[in-house]
Amino acid sequence: MSAGPAHQLTLDLPHRVATGRDDFLVSGANEAAVAAVDAWPRWPSPVLILVGAAGSGKSHLCDVWCTRSDAAVVPAGTLETSGVADLMSTGAVAVEDAPGDSLDEVALFHLINLARETSGSVLITSGDYPSRWNVALPDLASRLKAAQVASLGDPDDDLLRGLLVKQFADRQLRVDEAAISYMVMRMERSFEAARSLVAKIDARAMADRAEITRNLVARVMQDDTGNSQLEDD
Repeated sequence: MSAGPAHQLTLDLPHRVATGRDDFLVSGANEAAVAAVDAWPRWPSPVLILVGAAGSGKSHLCDVWCTRSDAAVVPAGTLETSGVADLMSTGAVAVEDAPGDSLDEVALFHLINLARETSGSVLITSGDYPSRWNVALPDLASRLKAAQVASLGDPDDDLLRGLLVKQFADRQLRVDEAAISYMVMRMERSFEAARSLVAKIDARAMADRAEITRNLVARVMQDDTGNSQLEDD
């Protein structure tokens, strides 16, 4: 008895991601945030809060800043009062993914105070503005209100195009301009959507043992959205 055609099995191989400062893509959507981070150590406030959606580059900019400042790094959910002094021993601390599920508000308050007292610096990354963190400690809310906030916006056309090219390059894939332009004109305009789409195109190309062309991209996007008009546009 014959079976139907089987999908080609593929290996889920890791891909190298370029994360150096020169690899960060700058456009009107994020240039103000990049400038704010790069202005260190001449920040107007001891605290800079970097706000952006998943995939917007918060961790990338944080890594760059930590290398420059020799900062200690701590996830917001593991910050503890007892460890604040050790964290600030180099004069710089990065607190990632605030507020998290279990932020120790007293610990963050003490960390910010210590930075103020010692001319130190604190970089905080978050997916939302601090005014929306529902902070219960009034003194911490006051400190956060005084902090500088820099926002990484949704990608514009230039950033989206560059992001797609970089995502493919990180996977060591070559894609022609027609395929990139097709994606930019039709895809959801978000960092997460770009990463997801590139991963799906990569998987389809490996499964079909095919080059990444405009037609292959169209088929992937059609399957993903159920929009049969995409391939003919």
